[in-house]
Amino acid sequence: MNIENQQRNPVLLIHGIDDKEAVFHKMKAYLIQQGLSVHTLNLIPNNGDLGLDELAKQVADYVTATFASEQPLDLVGFSMGGIVSRYYVQRLGGINRVQRLITISSPHYGTVVAYGSRRPGCVQMRPNSIFLKNLNSDAVILGQLNFTSIWTPYDLMIIPANSSQMPVGSEVIVPVALHPWMLTDSRSLAVVTAALAERIKPAVS
Repeated sequence: MNIENQQRNPVLLIHGIDDKEAVFHKMKAYLIQQGLSVHTLNLIPNNGDLGLDELAKQVADYVTATFASEQPLDLVGFSMGGIVSRYYVQRLGGINRVQRLITISSPHYGTVVAYGSRRPGCVQMRPNSIFLKNLNSDAVILGQLNFTSIWTPYDLMIIPANSSQMPVGSEVIVPVALHPWMLTDSRSLAVVTAALAERIKPAVS
């Protein structure tokens, strides 16, 4: 193992609404094959009954319980999981230890699909929700780390699809036909792998 590999951060994968960690089965196996240490957790409940801010606390607790306090890490969040990850980074101190954040088909500016439910987590993911407006008010903070947003213009879960775009960091379009395929398409896996291999930005003094 070379020095570069030894310095790779552990990766934590955060799933979306109505998903479980098993949704990352292919991606996790692929990243492990690349020599990465990969972790997953189940957000409970996963159906929107709990606010995304509360789910982010589960991420914070998992990080505290799993990794040494000085251990930096990388986060990959799919769909709702990308917003949960952002809340952890932007509001719960994750900015101090997360070095790479990748969101995949996440409704950064909401999705009209969320109007189909009145559950708290779904209300938060509606376009122009108070929750998203607040989170986006200081999204510039994500520029302090290696931030990548990956999305497809054909997404029928994130409507409008360009809600997955962000004005900060890097953006990669992977033109797959279906929302779930973003976790299994070989192009997505290649983009995630490349983003996790990017050199870390030097700290701003």
